[in-house]
Amino acid sequence: MTVSSGGETDHRRSIRSFVIRAGRLTRAQQRALDELWPRFGVEFDARPLDLDVLFDRSAPRVLEIGFGDGYSLAKMAADEPDKDFLGIEVHPPGVGSLLIQIEEHGLPNLRVMKHDAVDVLEKSLPAAGFDRVQIYFADPWPKKKHQKRRIIQSVFVERLVHAMKPGALLHLATDWQDYAEHMRDVVNAAVGLKNLSPSGDFVARPAWRPQTKFETRGQRLGHGVWDLLFERVD
Repeated sequence: MTVSSGGETDHRRSIRSFVIRAGRLTRAQQRALDELWPRFGVEFDARPLDLDVLFDRSAPRVLEIGFGDGYSLAKMAADEPDKDFLGIEVHPPGVGSLLIQIEEHGLPNLRVMKHDAVDVLEKSLPAAGFDRVQIYFADPWPKKKHQKRRIIQSVFVERLVHAMKPGALLHLATDWQDYAEHMRDVVNAAVGLKNLSPSGDFVARPAWRPQTKFETRGQRLGHGVWDLLFERVD
């Protein structure tokens, strides 16, 4: 634990918004990790990535943190071939699932990291490297005693801002109203980000975010979904 220049305790290294679950890998997912990771996986390194070298071109870049099973991220990469996508996920079955989709759909504009996003943001991502950053349906940690585990905290948002180009977008989505309000309040208070909602809260789902099966099922049950959209400003 370090101390920030303002004298406040800096908890960025204590943020752990996930618990590694013992999910079973399918044979296909294990094969993908064994055979496809060398082609599409990005090993963690405590040095900034050269994104032009990684993708073998210069293009708009999108970062997704916590892509789950990867289906929506793969669809975005297929729908926006003019952009390069980097996904970060800690759970091996989800990583394996996304690797399978990269191969099946032929997505040369998508790469995967299997590591803690806090470490990646602090050590591996270049400053002002991304045109869009997205975090969808992160664990809301609904119990009050666990809410310190929520990934959207002020120090984490600082790192997101550091990784974003001027004019870049930060897009968040959740199906928990309490977490939506928490994210709104934290990011509204962040330096360098402007809420693009005219009322300073939520927006309609942007066209680039696919509606997931999970989301569709929740809507049938009367569950809400809240999207937030911010712009990186000087």
